[in-house]
Amino acid sequence: MLKKISVDQLVVGMHLKEFCGSWMEHPFWRTGFVLTDPKDITSILASSIKEVWIDASKGLDVAVGQVAVSEAESDAQVEADLLAAVSERRETAPVSTDVEIQRAAQICLQSKQAVISMFQEARMGKAVDTGGAQRLVEEISDSVARNPGALISLARLKTADDYTYMHSVAVCAMMVALSNQLGLDEEQTRLAGLSGLMHDLGKAMMPMEVLNKPGKLTDAEFAIIKSHPEEGHRLLLTGRDVAPMVLDVCLHHHEKTDGSGYPKGLKSDEISLFAKMGAVCDVYDAITSNRPYKAGWDPAESLRKMAEWSNGHFDVKVFQAFVKSLGIYPIGSLVRLTSGRLGVVMEQTGKSLTTPKVKVFFSTKSNMRILPEMVDLSASGSHEKIVAREDPAKWRFSDLNELWSGQAGI
Repeated sequence: MLKKISVDQLVVGMHLKEFCGSWMEHPFWRTGFVLTDPKDITSILASSIKEVWIDASKGLDVAVGQVAVSEAESDAQVEADLLAAVSERRETAPVSTDVEIQRAAQICLQSKQAVISMFQEARMGKAVDTGGAQRLVEEISDSVARNPGALISLARLKTADDYTYMHSVAVCAMMVALSNQLGLDEEQTRLAGLSGLMHDLGKAMMPMEVLNKPGKLTDAEFAIIKSHPEEGHRLLLTGRDVAPMVLDVCLHHHEKTDGSGYPKGLKSDEISLFAKMGAVCDVYDAITSNRPYKAGWDPAESLRKMAEWSNGHFDVKVFQAFVKSLGIYPIGSLVRLTSGRLGVVMEQTGKSLTTPKVKVFFSTKSNMRILPEMVDLSASGSHEKIVAREDPAKWRFSDLNELWSGQAGI
């Protein structure tokens, strides 16, 4: 019997079916487990969650004399109840980047912890729970709906040690944004996000000394890393009701349209739309992120390089949609304006791919820092234009990421 109860009624031995609240409100990345540690109940009581669903057929029931808030006959009834509650609380109205950044930072932090737990469970041989990951995908999707660039850009600022975990979060967010750009329906977008989150699960089975090697991999080591799509596919098959799209993207996100990819060497039309999407998102985050063996490239420069590869590596239409979803000059790009001032891209304006909002902070004419100023290149009275991308490595602005993100110490 499925029962909704107050968190005050929770005891060790109950099977926790679902939390009645946002995934961000509680400390667990998944549900569907028996409470065995009193500390878990303490954590729930300390959260803002007030009610949960338990399955009395798989664990203890409420104490004699206590009454449940409500009961359900089936999982479908529980899911409907949760969907109705979540829909009431979901916030997707557009906001500016600076408004969304704070919430996106919290989502990134909790998402990283969830992915770490997911990988640890996979290493221990536990069945993959894609259902538990759905709540995480919803939070990421809502952030992308409010502001497409905030979370995607923040997720790029990962440390080399965090790369494997935050990469999954970044690819999830980019898959959602790309799905929206391609006009896919809500169900396809949700599954695309889930596919992005799970695409590198196979790396949980890679030797850490190879995965985090600071230098070039040997041929033997690269052969090990190239096995991660098939390892991830195998792990996903241990889960219940894993969508075919999720399996497909996990197995084929390293395929290339010219047939030179792996593991199957598929060509063009042999690769699904969603695997093609996964390939673009995967590469962009990889080359813009700091890795154990190299510093990440500037976002705008990365798109330029990817455009050079697009004929043999990516599907051209998918890549073009990807650029539109991020902008030619993604958030965080360092650019030079017609006035000779340097600035960092803060936000896309929607009017043109070449007219974002830029925070200028340096004069190349006087070769000195100036008081930061926001310039909207799409404004009718603006005489400024972007004349060039600039290489951050050349200028060595130690606070470049802090300038656009507002997050100190990044």
